[in-house]
Amino acid sequence: MAIKIYKKNTAGRRFMSIVKPDQVSATTSLKSLLRPILKTSGRSHGKISVRHKGGGHKRMYRLVDFRQDKLDIPAKIEQIERDPNRSALIALLAYRDGEKRYVIATSGMKVGQEIISGPQAPIAEGNRLKIQNIPTGTVICNIEMKIGRGAQMVRSAGSSATLMALEGEMAQVKLASGEVRLISKECYATIGQISNFEHSAERIGKAGRNRWKGKRPTVRGSAMNPVDHPHGGGEGRQPIGMHPKTPWGKPALGKKTRSRKNPSNKYIVKRRTKK
Repeated sequence: MAIKIYKKNTAGRRFMSIVKPDQVSATTSLKSLLRPILKTSGRSHGKISVRHKGGGHKRMYRLVDFRQDKLDIPAKIEQIERDPNRSALIALLAYRDGEKRYVIATSGMKVGQEIISGPQAPIAEGNRLKIQNIPTGTVICNIEMKIGRGAQMVRSAGSSATLMALEGEMAQVKLASGEVRLISKECYATIGQISNFEHSAERIGKAGRNRWKGKRPTVRGSAMNPVDHPHGGGEGRQPIGMHPKTPWGKPALGKKTRSRKNPSNKYIVKRRTKK
């Protein structure tokens, strides 16, 4: 893993850097596993429903196998590549029966390595097995929340969770946020940490790079007029008053949005720690 820092030839290059993972082995993707992405640019019937979206480079979606339900069939890693739709790297698996699938790569995956998914798979980097068969204290990722649903938690670059304990029908998993959550022991998880952990160290460098990603400019509410935002108006700089608000007057920045009646609350043993 290396971070490339550009020469300060221009204003845009002055603070720009990119992450160049050592694992990446391919620049082209398997065409049969690509699908077009239909852009909405945050519009609904021509009106902006989600702000700050639009433009962006054209990209294709990679069909990623989150279930990895080809059990007890060994697969060889053919190539590891970047995915423009996610922060983690993806690995192309070639199964012994000839089928090929993409999966989210872990940090220890290498081209030529053989991995396997199954209830009794060996405890090794990249293998996927039931949580009840994983030793406590193991670092895991791509965790199922519901049996058979496929990986739903711990899927972004550099993220991981720790299996804390196995009690009865449930397992206690500690997430990166500090939250401890109960998950069924019948759910599957992958051994290891998600790849591309230095993704967060990348520096955008110029506004244009965000436009390539489909992010349009954000304007501070305090720089607007009163008609456009609750924070707007006044001579010179003014405090926002009361609490931060959205353009529609709803509470923002710190307001808890999770429902107190959320059915999954009973699975949270310990809330995430405050920063």
